[in-house]
Amino acid sequence: MAPRPLGRSGLQAAPLALGGNVFGWTADEKTSFAVLDAFVDAGFNLVDTADVYSHWAPGHQGGESETVLGRWFKASGKRDRVLLATKVGKPMGEGKSGLSRRWIRQAVDDSLRRLQTDHIDLYQSHDDDPATPLEETMSAFAELIREGKVRAIGASNFTAPRLAEALATSGRLGLPRYETLQPLFNLADRAPYEAELQKLCVAEGLGVINFFGLAHGFLTGKYRSEADLGQSPRGVSVKAYLDARGFRILAALDATAARHSATPSQVALAWQMQQPGIVAPIASARSVAQLNELLGAARLALTPADLAELDRASA
Repeated sequence: MAPRPLGRSGLQAAPLALGGNVFGWTADEKTSFAVLDAFVDAGFNLVDTADVYSHWAPGHQGGESETVLGRWFKASGKRDRVLLATKVGKPMGEGKSGLSRRWIRQAVDDSLRRLQTDHIDLYQSHDDDPATPLEETMSAFAELIREGKVRAIGASNFTAPRLAEALATSGRLGLPRYETLQPLFNLADRAPYEAELQKLCVAEGLGVINFFGLAHGFLTGKYRSEADLGQSPRGVSVKAYLDARGFRILAALDATAARHSATPSQVALAWQMQQPGIVAPIASARSVAQLNELLGAARLALTPADLAELDRASA
């Protein structure tokens, strides 16, 4: 399980990232601690969260995931074994959103306090902010890097033209650049990354840590009809995949999994790990058993024939 570079940052990640969106939401603190321990003890290191997680849940205000993660750092003493990635930019309340210098500087301190750490390894723009000049945003990130609060920066949910513009702005001003991109990408959602972003990321040497690696759980194979959608809070997001193409993808996953004595989840993630530019797909786990299944993807080597079959089914 060779580590992979996160762009030119000097940071390296194991080929699967743990999504922190469930911490303090669908995984309580005790379960989250157990999942984090198992993830790190298995030799993996990249944990991805965001200040806004889990703002959408009733009674939550954002910061819940970072708070759980911070408590785990304090209780476990394993902060130095983690590549900590978090994000800024999604709405956190009145006047608390976007990528202005004022908000970035306030948000990073808020995140550091919740995370109970003195630095963030990878600080990411959660969304593009067309209302703030890129010069202001990239200069603010450069300040955080100089101050030691952040080691490297990345982008999420950027279009290819805006990502290229941000890279050019950093180059023109001699500022640190985005070293990673976090786009939507999986077997069921290929176009958002492959259409333009993949070529740009490969050409610029950016590391890609794609989100929704299991397409809201669809690629696990547990949702095969509308009757299955009530199995989890994410089921409602899966309905759009239940069409002819979706069923072709599931059939190809089933066949490939059978040949390798693997699971559909493992095959879906292993396919992503072998795509150009991808460093580590992000997947969440609500139990240690679920996590252990996902980690098996990093040991699964798909053949060219396997990859071609999956490509055809998901085209």
